[in-house]
Amino acid sequence: MQYLLMIYAAESAEPEPGSAEFAQMMQEYGEFSEEVVARGLMQGGNALEPSSTASTVRVRNGKVSVTDGPFAETKEVLGGYYLLDCKDLDEALECAAKIPSAKYGSVEVRPIMDLSEFE
Repeated sequence: MQYLLMIYAAESAEPEPGSAEFAQMMQEYGEFSEEVVARGLMQGGNALEPSSTASTVRVRNGKVSVTDGPFAETKEVLGGYYLLDCKDLDEALECAAKIPSAKYGSVEVRPIMDLSEFE
């Protein structure tokens, strides 16, 4: 079953690019990515640009509204994701706990809906 592991953290809590802490975090992300690829779990994943680059689109009564910034104003923002094909929720949770940002943020694990059952 596929699971989306969404990585949330306060951008202010993340290590500064160029710092030793940032280099360590990136090394840990590389190791994690290599592990899930080697285990045959990796389906996709990406880091996202800062939330200041986001745009939010809403359509109400046929009128399109575009605002700058993320969907909601919160301290923790979506910074990236992994799409993994795991045997079960336990395996997905085990992987989520290994994501480096879980040390200062959170990782939401959500199963991907199988839309073929609605065809």
